[in-house]
Amino acid sequence: MEYLQITFETLFGFLALFILTKVLGKTQITQITAFDFISALVLGELVGNALYDDEIGIPKIAFAILLWGVLIYTTEVITEKFKGTRSLLEGRPSLIIRKGQIDRVALKKSNLDINQLQHLLRSKDVFSMQEVEFAVLETDGTISVLKSFPQQTSTKADLDIQEQPVPLPMAIISDGEVLWDNLEEANLNEEWLQKQLQAQHFKSPKDVLYAEFKEGSSDLFCMGF
Repeated sequence: MEYLQITFETLFGFLALFILTKVLGKTQITQITAFDFISALVLGELVGNALYDDEIGIPKIAFAILLWGVLIYTTEVITEKFKGTRSLLEGRPSLIIRKGQIDRVALKKSNLDINQLQHLLRSKDVFSMQEVEFAVLETDGTISVLKSFPQQTSTKADLDIQEQPVPLPMAIISDGEVLWDNLEEANLNEEWLQKQLQAQHFKSPKDVLYAEFKEGSSDLFCMGF
């Protein structure tokens, strides 16, 4: 009976947190601020402790998750409607490199040392401080870099190349299974697919790990197992 209760509470906690994440939106996953980090810890602790406490059942878990969800949602509403609260609740980006010079005061306020700064820069494919014109430490702990002019990559506009449409590749086969919705959306049919597979010496879709189609192309790109 005890194991059955733990199973039910685990499933309920998982579903409740999953629904809460969906309601609050993807920013809770992709942009973790200090408040979001605390939220994740508290929610995990609430569910984790409840699983092994005989006095806490599903109603109490539901109430705790609902209450914390309301607090998070309320905070999101406040930061949307009152801009002055954003710096307190979400934090504020810090300009740590300005015109090629490290702002030591901003670096110290952000509790960063040079080694940590270099690590963040390398995550942006920057291996020399001399390449950086501006660097901003974001509220989620990542860094945004604007390289100096000589280090910037030329764009098609810089090279005055004639504009061409950019097609979006569409997966047709994944792990041996045909994605029929995508095939139909690309205005293709099973007969065309079979011809493409035969031309590339595949007997059936089950032999294909991944296949994608790009609009404007007549061929299917395939990768076998």
